[in-house]
Amino acid sequence: IHNFIDMLNHTISNVQVNSSNAISELDEEFDGLYSVLHEMKGSMANTIQQEEARKIQALQDQLSQCSRALESSEELLELAVQSLDIKNPVDVTVASAFRLSLKPKVSDSMTHMMVDFALEKRMLQAVKFLPVPKAPEIDVASCLVADNCITVSWRMPEEDSRIDHFVLEYRKTNFDGLPRLKGEQRWELVDYIKATQYTLSGLKFDTKYMNLRVQACNKAVAGEYSDPVTLETKAFLFSLDSTSSHLNLKVEDTYVEWDPTGGKGQEKIKGKENKNRSNTASPKRSTNSPRASARGGRDRFAGESYTVLGDTAVESGQHYWEVRAQKDCKSYSVGVTYRNPGKFDQLGKTNSSWCIHINNWLQTTFSAKHNNKAKTLDIPVPDRIGVYCDFDGGQLSFYNASSKALLHTFRAKFTQPLLPGFMIWCGGLTVSTGLQVPSAVKTLQKSENGLGGSTSSLNNA
Repeated sequence: IHNFIDMLNHTISNVQVNSSNAISELDEEFDGLYSVLHEMKGSMANTIQQEEARKIQALQDQLSQCSRALESSEELLELAVQSLDIKNPVDVTVASAFRLSLKPKVSDSMTHMMVDFALEKRMLQAVKFLPVPKAPEIDVASCLVADNCITVSWRMPEEDSRIDHFVLEYRKTNFDGLPRLKGEQRWELVDYIKATQYTLSGLKFDTKYMNLRVQACNKAVAGEYSDPVTLETKAFLFSLDSTSSHLNLKVEDTYVEWDPTGGKGQEKIKGKENKNRSNTASPKRSTNSPRASARGGRDRFAGESYTVLGDTAVESGQHYWEVRAQKDCKSYSVGVTYRNPGKFDQLGKTNSSWCIHINNWLQTTFSAKHNNKAKTLDIPVPDRIGVYCDFDGGQLSFYNASSKALLHTFRAKFTQPLLPGFMIWCGGLTVSTGLQVPSAVKTLQKSENGLGGSTSSLNNA
């Protein structure tokens, strides 16, 4: 009760402060209205004065003309008297007075400068406080989730010409349906939206859903939020499994980097000392993966298999992720493999792994590998590689992530869950996950599947 009393006193204080602010804003609005009226009055009075001056000038010019005509008429009368006394008639010039229009050029009326503010007075008398806008309604059928963008559309329940802008709020969630209080992220805000549609772009879909709500605002007040809607954001999300990585690889979340100092104390492998290792202690690695290792906790890769796997397996559906290599990267592979590959296995050299391999040592080579067979790809190596995996359709495709041009396709009947796999030597790789299958890739897949058949001899697993 004490807390509630404190809250009530605080509310009373806020009411007083907010009322003072409202009165100050009211004074400003009326001062602005007075200023407009004063300016209009001065402008209209100036117009009347200009009309007065124009009319007076016209009448004065006519008055001067009449005075000059009267003077010339007196001279004519004297000449006429003299003409009557002589025998020979003299030509008489008609006086200008007989050509004058004896009617004022302008009227003395100023009724055309009168005003009637009856309508304006009624409008001013109708001035009221701004109404609170009604809550918008989100049109779920018109909302679109594609290419890691969300387009939200809404409408007002009734037309309101006083609405100045809209505010959109969104937050990520793993719960379907209405937002929950516990464990929810805070709302992100997009303000001053003038249209009734907005596109959120460049999103990472690292949750299953997104809540959205909209409110309308006029110049002074914001209305209630719309009923929140929940849109599903399908995407494949994974991190790199540091427990699987080779000792010469430094792994952090979605980044892997070659580290030549990581092989201290390694045993001789297959009768050969690994010459790429030094006696420097292994660097500290992050082993706290957000998910349990999808590989069952087996030994990490060793020998010349400089490999790290993703921590989440593909067991069904269509998925997509992208990889960007550093410019100084000498050799790397991007692909998938069944669970529990051998610790010395390399991507593409077994019948349970598929990849594309880029070798920048001495000269650049680009190839697709599976079951220890390689197919040279006579195309430029892109800056970013997109990987599309259709588990149920038995298809693994690689794309230029920027242009969405197809690089290569494997076709196989996948009999086990697939793990994303990455091999790196001298350099680093950045993996982008939480990505939807791009619309352009879906279109290309439909076209390619319509053609049927295998794209290369490596496709048969």
